Amino acid sequence: MNIGFLITARLKSTRLTKKILLPLNGYTVIERVIHRAKQVIDSQKIILCTSMVNQDYPLVETAVKNNIFYFNGHNDDVLLRLLNAAEFFGFDYFIGMTADNPLFSFYHALKIKDIINKDSSIDYVFTKQLPLGVNVYGINVKAIRTVCEFKKEIDTEIWGPLINRSEIFNIKELKIEKKYQRKNYRLTLDEINDYKLIKHIYDYFDNVKILDLLEVYKFLDGNPDIISINDKVNQRNLDKDIIQRINNYYRSNLSEILSIKSKIYNSA
Repeated sequence: MNIGFLITARLKSTRLTKKILLPLNGYTVIERVIHRAKQVIDSQKIILCTSMVNQDYPLVETAVKNNIFYFNGHNDDVLLRLLNAAEFFGFDYFIGMTADNPLFSFYHALKIKDIINKDSSIDYVFTKQLPLGVNVYGINVKAIRTVCEFKKEIDTEIWGPLINRSEIFNIKELKIEKKYQRKNYRLTLDEINDYKLIKHIYDYFDNVKILDLLEVYKFLDGNPDIISINDKVNQRNLDKDIIQRINNYYRSNLSEILSIKSKIYNSA
């Protein structure tokens, strides 16, 4: 079983320019993501998946500097970029993370890796009870190939509704222990107030420390003024019309989709 770790990263953000290159106590946001990924898997299986746009070249330099590989793929179709990267590096499965989540749970990523190693029939395993920016997922490369064969969407930055389909794939949600749950915490990076909060966290700890999630919680639990910094930030979600269009497409073409899946899964 060849499992990789794919980090999706671009520098096209408009709400917070080049946010993943912002500093966090001696390292950039994207480097903090890479450091956490190295707690999950060997660095030679970590791939920074970016685009072919010149603007994103600093991310290639970051990958080289941090001794991981990079892949330049489709500018807008994130799913296709992930598929092409996974196939190029010969992965059967991969754990995935976006570069604006420098506090993702490597503890639960390790659990997901263990689940995949024990049960290769699972297509998509994920968490959703962790704070925003902390959740992780693992996915069968054949599942992504299946979706890319029939999907009509090109802008797939938010692709969950395309994959999380129990009528097609073997889906598993990893249940989260109570001590890791914080419904009111937002630990992702979209706007300046998100950055201020995350910077407070990293500035509090030694700059070479790989932050344990429970230590982060303890710090925030004791500093409610910090956790309130970004409580007015609105999370971007898929438009309801797009979700409805995707759902209608799946319902109308289910037999064809299952046929495509069967061919891909039964191929060598």
